[in-house]
Amino acid sequence: MSNSETRRLRGALIGCGFFGQIQAEGWSRTPGATIVAACDPDVERARSVSPNAFTDLDQMLAATELDFVDIATRPDSHLELVRWAVEHRLPTICQKPLANSVEDARAILRLCEQSEARVMVHENWRWQPWFREAHRLIAAGSIGEPLCYQFRMRQRDGYGSNAYPNQPYFRSMPRLLIHETLVHAVDTSRFFFGDVVSVFARARRVNPLIAGEDRALLTLVHSGTVDGVIDGHRFGNPDPSGPAMGDTVIEGESAVLRISAAGQINLNGSEVYAPPPNLPGYKGDSVRAVQMHFLECLRNGEPMESSVKAYWNTFATVEAAYASVLSGCSAAVVPFHADSN
Repeated sequence: MSNSETRRLRGALIGCGFFGQIQAEGWSRTPGATIVAACDPDVERARSVSPNAFTDLDQMLAATELDFVDIATRPDSHLELVRWAVEHRLPTICQKPLANSVEDARAILRLCEQSEARVMVHENWRWQPWFREAHRLIAAGSIGEPLCYQFRMRQRDGYGSNAYPNQPYFRSMPRLLIHETLVHAVDTSRFFFGDVVSVFARARRVNPLIAGEDRALLTLVHSGTVDGVIDGHRFGNPDPSGPAMGDTVIEGESAVLRISAAGQINLNGSEVYAPPPNLPGYKGDSVRAVQMHFLECLRNGEPMESSVKAYWNTFATVEAAYASVLSGCSAAVVPFHADSN
């Protein structure tokens, strides 16, 4: 990267599908950076993001001066793409889920540890403004000592043969709801209350026309004194509707904090936060917030909130949830060890 702190950083978007387009829109409004190239197996899709469109990463790199890359592909490609970025010393944002297997996730983390590469997982839920404000309120003591919480995640797009129309590949994924959706609530609970140490989970498939689970219930125990429940399916919209894709209740010794799907926060029944009207972008402009955090950390050298190492507990909690579903028992969340196989 250039030593100049005023130059706009030059980035490439790798993967220009449904969520890649959302990330491209966020970058278009992010000060301090420009997407100067895009790479996708479908060159026309890449061209919809940038006139400098490629189907080959090495050709893109040879033709373009880059300061960073944003990987917005499916998780089975993440290991090889992160490896390529690390080999070329390119700071990277990598879309969640981090990987489809523990082995790939460990390999990604080893790459980052061995190279000291700046790689951040794109987990935008914790950047929704109502969750940032709730975190501030909890830290300020507004509910007293936190006791427990519940996330109810809902969206009505899981029915029938045309389930998940925005991302139809979801239908064939052997792991679905926990892996792709409830991971957001797992990570947000960690943002509020620290790492998870154990999980008890139940999951089942309701839609017989898909491969993976589409209904799940997780009970999480954090390293402090807080525990909570994540309750999810994609067969009904929250009421009232809103970008948060469900509602959240957080109970403390002195107050109860409620976050609606529309982003309002109530404290003991009184509204204490209303999101700014007409927020642009994705779910409270959370994608752009991730991108701005990434750029700020590149410029000032500060740790990234969801670096691969910092994110490991989120990934490992999801793995523990699936282990619990199989065993019918609570499962411990396994920390990363550099010498693990």
